[in-house]
Amino acid sequence: MEKKRQHQLTRWLRQQRLYARPWTTLSTLLGVISALLIIAQAWLLATLMHQLISEQQPRDRWLSSMGLLLLCFMARALLSWLREQAGYRAGEQIRRTLRKQVLDRLQQLGPAWIQEKPVGNWASLLLEQIEEMQDYYARYLPQMTLSVLIPGLILLVVFPVNWAAGLILLATAPLIPLFMALVGMGAADANRRNFLALARLSGDFLDRLRGLDTLRLFHRGAAEARSIAAASEDFRQRTMEVLRLAFLSSAVLEFFASISIAIVAVYFGFSYLGELNFGHYGTQVTLFAGFLALILAPEFFQPLRDLGAFYHAKAQAIGAADALETFLSSPQPAAAEDKPAPSPDLPLQIEASELKIMAPNGVLLAGPLDFTLSPGQRVALVGQSGAGKSSLINVLLGFLPYQGSLRINGHELRDLQRRGWHQQVAWVGQNPHLPARSVRENILNGQQVSAARLQDVLALAGVDEFISQLPQGLDSETGDWAMGLSVGQAQRIAVARALLKPCQLLLLDEPGASLDARSEQHVMRALLAASQQQTTLLVTHQLNELGQWDEIWVMRAGQIIQRGSWQQLTCQPGPFATLLTHRQGDIA
Repeated sequence: MEKKRQHQLTRWLRQQRLYARPWTTLSTLLGVISALLIIAQAWLLATLMHQLISEQQPRDRWLSSMGLLLLCFMARALLSWLREQAGYRAGEQIRRTLRKQVLDRLQQLGPAWIQEKPVGNWASLLLEQIEEMQDYYARYLPQMTLSVLIPGLILLVVFPVNWAAGLILLATAPLIPLFMALVGMGAADANRRNFLALARLSGDFLDRLRGLDTLRLFHRGAAEARSIAAASEDFRQRTMEVLRLAFLSSAVLEFFASISIAIVAVYFGFSYLGELNFGHYGTQVTLFAGFLALILAPEFFQPLRDLGAFYHAKAQAIGAADALETFLSSPQPAAAEDKPAPSPDLPLQIEASELKIMAPNGVLLAGPLDFTLSPGQRVALVGQSGAGKSSLINVLLGFLPYQGSLRINGHELRDLQRRGWHQQVAWVGQNPHLPARSVRENILNGQQVSAARLQDVLALAGVDEFISQLPQGLDSETGDWAMGLSVGQAQRIAVARALLKPCQLLLLDEPGASLDARSEQHVMRALLAASQQQTTLLVTHQLNELGQWDEIWVMRAGQIIQRGSWQQLTCQPGPFATLLTHRQGDIA
């Protein structure tokens, strides 16, 4: 990673500290108070040693100092615990904020953009990479301030007592951060490569896990296992490289700290022997001065040691922030607040002229398309896989960019407020998504409806057939990815949610996919009844159930090549008749 890029990421990481400034400030303040207690503790300990050894004072003269020393120990322990708590809260607050920013950005970009990368990449970004920033904000950033303040306070105490000891500490201190920075540059680059390898490994593993049945079918299990083993070994080696650099940083720090403390000890040893007679302002060197300097010398380097121990957290954070900062700094969609919202009271008229549907990376997915969806019209969209049907659904949802014209009641879709447009659209896809906690919350989706209306929708979608079998009925928890429900049950809940939502446009993207015959029949019957109430566009591969739809559009290679009613298309040769013949042949 270039040095300029490292500086840029470091500035970006520090800017995020604003989201938890009270906690980071509290952590630093507690560290400063703890440093003052360290100085007081060293002063009391040096005084005790001087009184016991040099002055041989009776016990009643130093008991008060011993009591204060014990209080310092207990207060430092309490402050250390409080500082850990404050640091953790700071890191937690920033991690939550960053995850919210990523999720909000993904929501703005839409599912079509998200699918450009494997799910494992997004999981790595949201979990591992953001999680790796915890120690940076909880420990490293507060320690950076303390590594300057605490040595400065100690020098203010040591210099009036013995200027030679102060000079030794002052001269050797800059060597530690210098060598730490040199090692840290390599560590940050190694961490970045490590996170890239982890993201690739996560994505590849998840993709192979999802396609396990296909791999077994084509006898590719052993080959893919070897590929995963090779990727895992590469990741292990990269991780060991990061650890090696982290240990090297710690070793360099300990080496220079030990040399500095040894020089201070040698200086005072020769001073007591009378070989060195400088540093004590013309007076005799005292046992108190020697003990104070030797007790504070390790504490002088301790903040730098702690910074070195946490320095790998900075390298990890910089490596993790590379992809995160790039993602959050990429051009955002236009602000929705300045766009008009479509009127929910007007009948919906959708007109497309020379419409070209583009992928997020600029690749043409479908088009040019010319069509009109009139208010209340019900259209079934058919075609082979890859014809562009789902792309048309995604562009109507506002999740894909387009060229040409796509007008909603005379307004370009790209110029409409996305949230306002989504309030007028209900969507049911191939894979049901139930993000809320319970069945009831997933169906209502924040709406307030009467019990009678809810019961009617449950019966229409077929939810009432299984809801009584769930432990708590409508209040049963769906769990992650609706794991407590079958696919058919989850799809019926998604259909009930769509039926309950007041909308002007109903988009159905193969809602019967992955369902058994009975569930599919029930779902399609409910959606057919619901299609009578608003404009509806259905994407389906089931051609035999389209006799009751107003119009059928046939897509091939991204274009609508045929359209008409069931009666018209079945009575004339053409693409639809060919599709119908092939489907019937497959069934036979």
